[in-house]
Amino acid sequence: MKRHIWIIAALLSVSTAMAAAPELPPKAHPDSSAWDLLFTGDLSNADFSKGIWFVTNGTLTASEDQCIWTRKDYSDFVLDLEFNLETNANSGIVIHCTDPKKWIPNSIEIQILDDNGSKWTTAAPTWRCAGIFGHLAPAQSAVKKPGDWNRMTVTCKDKMIYVMLNGELVTTMDRSKWTDGRKNPDGSTIPNWMPTPFAKLPTKGKIGLQGKHAGASIFFRNIRIQKL
Repeated sequence: MKRHIWIIAALLSVSTAMAAAPELPPKAHPDSSAWDLLFTGDLSNADFSKGIWFVTNGTLTASEDQCIWTRKDYSDFVLDLEFNLETNANSGIVIHCTDPKKWIPNSIEIQILDDNGSKWTTAAPTWRCAGIFGHLAPAQSAVKKPGDWNRMTVTCKDKMIYVMLNGELVTTMDRSKWTDGRKNPDGSTIPNWMPTPFAKLPTKGKIGLQGKHAGASIFFRNIRIQKL
């Protein structure tokens, strides 16, 4: 009898794990309502400069251009959130960061940008919203106008990164192809302040959100995560 119970429990465990595994590439935003919050409401599980980041009525924002970081490291995960931009906003989601004090060369940034902002009309394609900053442009611009809430889902599995924005899978990156710290696989130039090839960066690290940058605020809400 005990053996039968053990077998049934094992089968249920496998079934649950298979049910929780996301479809890759993702085809839709997930139901993340039961997932863990990335940051608690009082930000007690976050690292940030006091007085810079704060939560009001469930919305997280910053008064300066500084990041807020998880204390935990994450490897494979799905991160689901909403964001709202002011005009000309330029922010981002930072993943697999191994050094928050020097995060730019030691992490990957999923860009958040007001694509139609006057400041960014001549910006490189890899700066566009939902692209991988400096490395991979999104397939299309799917960001909404400032003042409207956007939904973004970032999925990381091994060296694959998928970014879905407002129902569209706009970015798919295989990090193993980024073996040069100066040139992208398509020959375009990587900003010189990001010299570490993505193929060499660890696939585990902290998650961060960039604060008020370029003089425009960014707002986040419903920030939830599921480990894979």
